[in-house]
Amino acid sequence: MIVPVTSHVRRVDMLLIEELFDMGSGYVLDFSDRTFAIFFAEELNVDIDAPAYALDGRSKAKRLRCFLRTVDKPLLIRTLQALWEYREAARQRRGKGEAVTNAEGRFLALINKLAGQAVSTQSAHQPTPATDRPKFQLLKAELLQIALLAPHARGYAFEAFLKKLFDAFGLSAREPFSLRGEQIDGSFQLEGQTYLLEAKWHAQKIGVAELHTFQGKLEQKAAWTRGLFVSDSGFSDEGLTAFGRGKRVLCMDGLDIADCLERELPLDHVLSVKARHMAETGQAFARVRELFYR
Repeated sequence: MIVPVTSHVRRVDMLLIEELFDMGSGYVLDFSDRTFAIFFAEELNVDIDAPAYALDGRSKAKRLRCFLRTVDKPLLIRTLQALWEYREAARQRRGKGEAVTNAEGRFLALINKLAGQAVSTQSAHQPTPATDRPKFQLLKAELLQIALLAPHARGYAFEAFLKKLFDAFGLSAREPFSLRGEQIDGSFQLEGQTYLLEAKWHAQKIGVAELHTFQGKLEQKAAWTRGLFVSDSGFSDEGLTAFGRGKRVLCMDGLDIADCLERELPLDHVLSVKARHMAETGQAFARVRELFYR
């Protein structure tokens, strides 16, 4: 018997869930009653046909709503992630375009919120984390304004913008600091790992010399220290090839940032996916649109 608990799903969250998983008219995605039951049994070890989930009715959508309101938070998150994985696999198999505006970004923001990862522990005057559309729009507008500045001012403004961006996603950013004449553009924390930051807004793409210089800075720090090199203009193919694999530098360019803001992808999740890709392949740079939209 399932003992009812306080629901972790707010009404506004359920509206998004219903939109993402096509829950109109009692349906859920393209599931039949049989495949719906099989999916829950195989993916989650749950009997979705149990009477406890039919309190509001027997349709797939009503059973799913009841289930999501009833279960604990870890199972709620696992269920949503499993449904999203199925949704994306089915959509790509059919070659169907995305019908929901900024679907992935909004879904990831919901998962972050449910997992308690979207709250910044910075000072009290920090804004609410940028998990809604107005905050993304403000960040996009500020980035566009930086492009209009003179070159010298633009570099400093870009560093300040990155701190604001990292703080918006609870990454505990620190401002630039110097160590015995060595300039570090800042640092932040991601999943318990400390990253040093190098930020450049140059007309030319970053080459191998700048990458090796930053790698050298990291090698003088603790063995677990990683680095993020953000170059608005990007990185040359020759530089990335010469830099090689297996380093401690993760790369991100201006187009990556623009894609994050345009598609409303939470930055902490984007960096986590980039870091995992680097760990698995050794590649320092993979574009956001290649990792998320393929």
